[in-house]
Amino acid sequence: MFNTNLAEFVTGRVNGSFKPGADGSSVLTLPELLGAGPGGFGGNFSTGYSLQSVLKTNLSNNWMQIAVGVVGIPIIANVAMKLIRKPVILPANRMLKSVGLDVKI
Repeated sequence: MFNTNLAEFVTGRVNGSFKPGADGSSVLTLPELLGAGPGGFGGNFSTGYSLQSVLKTNLSNNWMQIAVGVVGIPIIANVAMKLIRKPVILPANRMLKSVGLDVKI
């Protein structure tokens, strides 16, 4: 919804430079929202835009990626764990136990 990745959102470094609010309105970062940069507290937006309108626009542009991230990734992780649990994990645990290490993978 902020049109950036987690590292850029937290640090405010977009494309390698720290310029919160310099892009107008499409990319929102935490320092920009907290008042760093020319926009003051709440961010720097182009004329006619607000925080709500920018978030709505970013959500409509990125809804598929958000849906895949929220719904698809946990499903894929559960399926992968069920597939690799028996053939890989159990023999590895047995091998570690036979060596004398009381660790479980």
